[in-house]
Amino acid sequence: MPDSSRTAAPPPDRRPLDAAALTAELAGSSGLWRAVEVVEAIGSTNAELVARAGGDQPEGLVLVAEHQVAGRGRLDRVWTSPPRAGLTVSVLLRPDVPAARRAWLSLLTGVALAEAVSEVAGVRASLKWPNDLLAADGTKLAGILAETAGTAVVVGVGLNVSTRRDELPDTGTSLELAADSPVDRATVLLAFLRAFERRYQRWGTALGDPVASGLAQDYLAWCSTVGTTVTVTMPDGSTLEGVAEAVDWDGRLVVRTPAGVLELASGDVRHVRRK
Repeated sequence: MPDSSRTAAPPPDRRPLDAAALTAELAGSSGLWRAVEVVEAIGSTNAELVARAGGDQPEGLVLVAEHQVAGRGRLDRVWTSPPRAGLTVSVLLRPDVPAARRAWLSLLTGVALAEAVSEVAGVRASLKWPNDLLAADGTKLAGILAETAGTAVVVGVGLNVSTRRDELPDTGTSLELAADSPVDRATVLLAFLRAFERRYQRWGTALGDPVASGLAQDYLAWCSTVGTTVTVTMPDGSTLEGVAEAVDWDGRLVVRTPAGVLELASGDVRHVRRK
């Protein structure tokens, strides 16, 4: 169950999210989202929903934490954010698509998130394969983590919204810094959930086919990795260089190197960096 760890009081301008209001906003128009739960503090929203998935919870549950005390990114990297400064949200899904196509869920999430921040904050972002949302200057706005739990997939997002420069690493930024104006977290969350639902339903109807659903074309339109020369760091620390040519039907990055063409799943690499 959610952790009740005590956290420092957030500044008064960082208002709490209202779970009842968020659920009511979605209830009349959504065929996917069942409820939005908001907790003040938790270890990990993804870990909580992975645990619930084992109890046969149906898809469509949204869990938001005002403060996440044990947040994780891909490869167990740490994700931290001050209380109420960002959106830390996980969703529980049970996609009826071939298992190999589930890798596209992280990419689908990225597209929905990019659309939401553009719509609400006017921030033109880009997607770095496989799971980062970047501002125009290349600093990181958000990270995405998808985890499989039996027939379920839990997708988590950590998005910096009002985080100040002194609260961020050198490689990070926030929506308010990028937009140079205040940004309402609830509005961003609702825009993201609605964009996600539209894409998820279209992708599911196409049985996970990224081309027939239009997802592949839209992902490439937002992606800043494909078409560039990249340095790929492998799990053992070795590196390779090549041109990122495409993302294949199973969500793998296709890289042409001097030794040949490689198809890399997100779990095959530690880091992909543009040269």
